[in-house]
Amino acid sequence: MSSGGAYRERRSPSGRFLPPDPRVREPYRLTPQLALRVGILGAIALLAFAILFFRLWSLQVLSGEQYLDAAQNNQLRLIRVEAPRGPILDRRGRVIVANVAGTAVQLWVGDMPKNRKARDAMVRRLASVLRVPPLALAQEVDQGRSDPLTPITVKTAVGEDPVNYLYEHQAEFPGVEIVQIYLRDYEHEALAAPILGYVGEISPEELRRLRREGYRAGDRLGKTGIEAAYDSYLRGRGGLAQIRVDSLGRPQSPLLLRQEARAGYALRLTIDTKLQRAAENALRYGIDLAHQDGHWAADGGAIVALDPRDGAVLAMASSPTYKPSVYVGKVDPKKLEPLIDEEAARRANYPGLNRATSGLYPPGSTWKPVTALAGMQEHIFSPYQSLQCSPVAYYGLDRQKFRNWNPYVNRSMTLVEALAESCDTYFDEIGNRFYESGTEGRILMQQWARRFGFGTTTGLDIGGEAEGLLPTPDWRRRTFESDWDRAWNPGDSIQLAIGQKDLLVTPLQMTAFYAMLANGGNLVTPYLVSDVEQPGGKGSPRVVLRRFAPRPPRSAGVDSGALAAVRDGLYVATHSRSGTSSGVFGSYAVPISGKTGTAEKVVPLPGYPSDHLEDQSWWCGWGPSSDARIVVCALIENGGHGSTAAAPAALRVFERFFGVEAPPSILVSVD
Repeated sequence: MSSGGAYRERRSPSGRFLPPDPRVREPYRLTPQLALRVGILGAIALLAFAILFFRLWSLQVLSGEQYLDAAQNNQLRLIRVEAPRGPILDRRGRVIVANVAGTAVQLWVGDMPKNRKARDAMVRRLASVLRVPPLALAQEVDQGRSDPLTPITVKTAVGEDPVNYLYEHQAEFPGVEIVQIYLRDYEHEALAAPILGYVGEISPEELRRLRREGYRAGDRLGKTGIEAAYDSYLRGRGGLAQIRVDSLGRPQSPLLLRQEARAGYALRLTIDTKLQRAAENALRYGIDLAHQDGHWAADGGAIVALDPRDGAVLAMASSPTYKPSVYVGKVDPKKLEPLIDEEAARRANYPGLNRATSGLYPPGSTWKPVTALAGMQEHIFSPYQSLQCSPVAYYGLDRQKFRNWNPYVNRSMTLVEALAESCDTYFDEIGNRFYESGTEGRILMQQWARRFGFGTTTGLDIGGEAEGLLPTPDWRRRTFESDWDRAWNPGDSIQLAIGQKDLLVTPLQMTAFYAMLANGGNLVTPYLVSDVEQPGGKGSPRVVLRRFAPRPPRSAGVDSGALAAVRDGLYVATHSRSGTSSGVFGSYAVPISGKTGTAEKVVPLPGYPSDHLEDQSWWCGWGPSSDARIVVCALIENGGHGSTAAAPAALRVFERFFGVEAPPSILVSVD
C-alpha cells in the first residue's frame, strides 16, 4: 500500500480535524461544547452592557433634570440657634436691660456665585438693599472665603421693607439667609451706661482666646461693664437646628430643632434705677450751677453712692455718657466715633470714660481726713492740740509761701475746727511735720493712705478701675530725670497733706474711704452684682442660683478716738455757721456729715496757657451722721468751689434716697 493510502486510513472519519500525532503534544482544541458556552456568555455580557447603557441614558437624558432638582433640594444645613441673653435687673427687680426680637441678614460665602464678577455684582446689590458700605462687605466676603461654613452677619435689626425685597428676589441672592435674633433693649436709654457696658460680635482675637469655652464665630458677647464681667451667666447656651435648603440657600423644609437653646440667666444689681437717675440728673444740675457761678468750663463729673455697711453700689453716674443702643445691630461708624476715635472722643469730652472708676483727679480738701488720721496714728499731732490757722505760712529753706483759701482767718484751731472750716495752713503744718520727721516719716502718710485703699483698685467686681497715683520720694526718683524734679521737698509733703499736686484719686476710691469713716473704721469692697437668677415656673418668682456675698469688711486699724475726732469735724462742717457746706446741709431734715474740696488741676483750654489751672469741685459725706445708710461722693469737673457745685449735687441724691426734700438754702462759695 502506498504511503498516501496509509495517510488516508489514519484520517478521522469526519475529515474536519487532523489525526493525532503521537510525536506532537495535542494543542488546545475548541470543542463544540466550549464554543456554545462562549457564545452564551458573550450574549449575556452584551445584554448586561445594553441594560447599563440604557439605564445611564435614562438617568442622564430622560430623568437628568428631575434628579438634579432633587440633589439641589436636598442640602442639609446646621444652624446655630441663638440663645437670648439674660436680663439685667436693679436691686428691686426692675428690668434695666432686656431683649427684643430682631431680624438679621446673613451671607453664606460658600453658596455665593463662583464667578468673581457675578459675586462682586451681588455684593454691591446686597449692600445697596441693606444700606451698608459695599467695600466693607466685599472685604468681609473675601475674608469669609477661608471659612465658608461660618456665615457673615451683614446687618442686624433689618427693617421690614428690605426683608420683603430679599424674600421676593431670593433667586438673585444665593447664599443670603434671613434669621431671627435677639437684640439688647435699653428701656432707660443712657441710664447707667458705663456700668452696664455693651454687647458686640466676637472678634478674631477674642475667638482664639475663648474658643475652648464654647464661643464660635458670629457669637455676640459682652465687651465692657456688667455685660463683659458676667458674660458667662448672661449669654446662655446656643441651640442647634437642621434645615433642608436648595442650591440658592432657600429653605425647602421646616426648621428641625436638634438641640434647644437655653436662655441666659438674669443678673440682679445692687443699684436702684430711681436713685441712679437721680444721680445722673444731679450731675447735670451741678454742672449747671457751676456755669451760673461763672465756671463755664465745667463739662463733666461723677457721682458714686455706696452702702457703707457692705459696699453695695447704690448709684454710679458719669457725665458725659453715651447710649449703649449705638452698639445694637449693625453699628453706625459715625455714631461710634466719640467712643473709639481719640480725636472725636476728645472733642466730645470722652463720653466712653467711666469717670467714677477711671477718672483721675486731685482730691483737694476731701483728702484732709486722710492726713488727719495718719497724723494722729503716727503721733504727729493731737486732735485737741491747737495749731495756727493763718492766712499764709512759710516752709523750707527757701521760705516757700503757702496760702489759706480764706485770707481773713488768723487764729488757733483744733482738728474739729480745722476740718469744719477746711483750713489749709493747719494741714500744711501737719504735712511739714511729716517731712521733718526724716526719711521714714516722709512716707508714713502714703502708707496709711494705701491702707485706706488709695494707690490701688478698690476691687469692684466689673473691673476697669484706675489705680490712681500716690506720690512718694521713690516715685519721684523713678519718674523724673533732673535732680531738681527728683528731689522730695517740704512742699511735696505739704501739698500732699491738702490733696494737691501729684496726688490723683478716683471718685470710687474717695467714696470707699468715706464709707470707712461712716461705718466706724471698716474698709468695704464695692460691688455691683448681688445674685444670679433664673425664671420661676408659671408666674412664680425667680429662683436664685448663686448669691454673690460681699467681702467681709476689714478693719482699717484706726484708733477709735482719732476716728471720732474726724467724724466730729465732718459733722461740724455741715452744721456750724462757719462749716464749709453748712449752707447746703445745715437745714436739711436728715443729719448729714461731709467735706468739701476744691482741687486745682491743669486743664488745657482754648485761649489759655498750657499750664492753666481749673478748680475741681468735690463733696464727700454720708447720712444719717450717727447711723450711716448711704455715702455719696460728687465731683464736678472744672466746677469751682466744692460748696457751689458738688455739694448741691450730692444733696439731690440724699433727697431721692431719704424721700425728704431740702428747704431752699443760700449757698456760700467756700472750699
